Amino acid sequence: MSAEETAPYGTGPAKATPGGGASLKRVRTHHLREMKQRSEKFTMLTAYEQYAAQTFDEAGIDVLLVGDSASNNVFANETSLPVTVDELIPLVRAVTRSVRRSLVVADLPFGSYQASPEQAYLTAVRFMKEANAHAVKLEGGLPMVPQVRKLTEGGIPVMAHIGFTPQSEHNLGGYRVQGRGDAAAQVIEEAQALEAAGAFAVVMEMVPGDVAAQVTKSVDIPTIGIGAGVDCDGQVLVWQDAFGLRTGRMAKFVKQYADLHGELLRAAQEYAADVKGGTFPGPEHTF
Repeated sequence: MSAEETAPYGTGPAKATPGGGASLKRVRTHHLREMKQRSEKFTMLTAYEQYAAQTFDEAGIDVLLVGDSASNNVFANETSLPVTVDELIPLVRAVTRSVRRSLVVADLPFGSYQASPEQAYLTAVRFMKEANAHAVKLEGGLPMVPQVRKLTEGGIPVMAHIGFTPQSEHNLGGYRVQGRGDAAAQVIEEAQALEAAGAFAVVMEMVPGDVAAQVTKSVDIPTIGIGAGVDCDGQVLVWQDAFGLRTGRMAKFVKQYADLHGELLRAAQEYAADVKGGTFPGPEHTF
């Protein structure tokens, strides 16, 4: 094993080399656990195509999730439910081809894994073989323990997802915080059971911060928060929300770091004005 493979791992931005690009090894699942052991936070964003993936990889984002959120952020559906395996596989393939460092996790879409561990395994194998995913993510607590165990025993790394699970929004009564009051014990139990089944990390969505902190202390695997407070080992956001490409009402847990919608709108309007006014293309743009 090379020194690079055994050296301590950090989450900082990739270092530029004289030839350009980054010179850091690939993030692996064990690196995330090592970060947790060092109390070192790590980062995760969604990505669905080449240019965002390349940019986030260059920025040093540790994990990229090709989420079923592509359903409502790429394919213009109202929810995550309609997206299919066949629609997600090309997106995962594009992201894995575009990064050098980030760990790429593929979401298993609704209906592609809940029926049985065998169904989950066959679906996950497609993402690993056809799209070169590095790991998969699935939603659900105790009922998904057999699926997680089947996948991990079959050599497929699994990221679990508990708390509010968007694929179950109708069963949960809409977008509602999970794990309040007496339900806190269930969230902790689910995280521990998923860890025992072999999950390498667990996402907690819309879980009270104090409950998420308890879960983080109760498991050895990393926890990843989205609306689950500051005490999780890592954080994830949908990139169109975080960087202002999507407009409209945002969830309370979203922080916007840029206004890409506004900047794209301004640039498109300037382009349209130049074309209509005859100032583009100019002599410098003509052969």
